[in-house]
Amino acid sequence: MSASPTSPAAEAPTVRPLGARVRLALADIKLAHSVFALPFALLAAAMVLGRADRSSAWVLLMLIVVCMVAARTWAMLINRLADHRLDAANPRTARRAIASGSLSVRDGWVFALGSALIFIIACAGFWLAAGNPVPLVLSVPVLGWIALYSYTKRFTALCHLFLGTALAISPICAALAIHPQTMGLLGSQLDATGQSILLIAAFVALWVAGFDVAYALQDQEYDRSVGLHSVPSALGVRGSLWVSRGLHLLALGALAGAWVVEPRLSWVFGGAVVGVGALLIFEHTVLSRRGVAGLPLAFFTLNGMVSILLGTAGVIDLLIT
Repeated sequence: MSASPTSPAAEAPTVRPLGARVRLALADIKLAHSVFALPFALLAAAMVLGRADRSSAWVLLMLIVVCMVAARTWAMLINRLADHRLDAANPRTARRAIASGSLSVRDGWVFALGSALIFIIACAGFWLAAGNPVPLVLSVPVLGWIALYSYTKRFTALCHLFLGTALAISPICAALAIHPQTMGLLGSQLDATGQSILLIAAFVALWVAGFDVAYALQDQEYDRSVGLHSVPSALGVRGSLWVSRGLHLLALGALAGAWVVEPRLSWVFGGAVVGVGALLIFEHTVLSRRGVAGLPLAFFTLNGMVSILLGTAGVIDLLIT
């Protein structure tokens, strides 16, 4: 006899296999968007790699990739967990896995903590492979910092800058993982390479904050209705676009500074700086003409091109100089 609509058998939720739940979680957080920060981490690693023991170079680079992917997975899952009730009430985000109930809160925490554990283990790998304990010492503070963004919009419109810094620490952490002395640790002074990496980090922070302000335009009315803070909820469309433009102008200045202070970054990286300026101008032209409808092109395609262009150009420059 078939189960009635009110029977326990009919009401029991579908239990997905573990592999299906993992795929659902990774699809929801868009793992491919790791491209926004990963090229900057690899560029910073390339800038300091010659100062470390090259016998373990490939191991260190692989550890950086693992750390980047694990850290972003942790941060994005914390974001989904922190906001799942808010997301469920927002038509734009109601279909997200945890918000919709497709993925349980319990599974979300299991996968998030698993990602954090992988990150910590990979950080320990730098100690085992190169005798560098700095990544392991900083692993938990880094996880805490990149998770903080998910809660900042509850109390400040500067949440966009918090997101920017969460991605901006990636080149700094990569440099610390390979050669902490470059960044002024272990009794060393900050040299031109360290200064350039800090300026690249400043670029990432301002660039990410700028496009996150524009991205948040989609939710300005909802944010106002539930008391969440953001630049769009405070300033509206026109003011937000000007803030985004200003942040990107400052970002371009930081990027130019990174090119100038590092003598090994020559004409290839300089050309990429000019190219990034052109991409950012095009991005804001699209947003000005199309508004929120232009976000898929401006947010995903053009910003992905910015990170890949700079990372690739920087590595090429380092190889030919």
